[in-house]
Amino acid sequence: MDMLLIVLMTLFVLWLATKILEKAGLAKTWALCLLIPIVNIIMLWVFAFTHWPNLKPGVRQDL
Repeated sequence: MDMLLIVLMTLFVLWLATKILEKAGLAKTWALCLLIPIVNIIMLWVFAFTHWPNLKPGVRQDL
């Protein structure tokens, strides 16, 4: 039962990640990086500070 819950939660998180990546204009396959330890943390940082292709012109991107 625990294993089923882990699989369902993993699939849910991957589904959410693909939706976010789609809205950002990036490839959905980047969501697979969430499955690799350490790489998932690095990719979150890269994703946070990279240019998003779907960002509207004139919108500030710096924080």
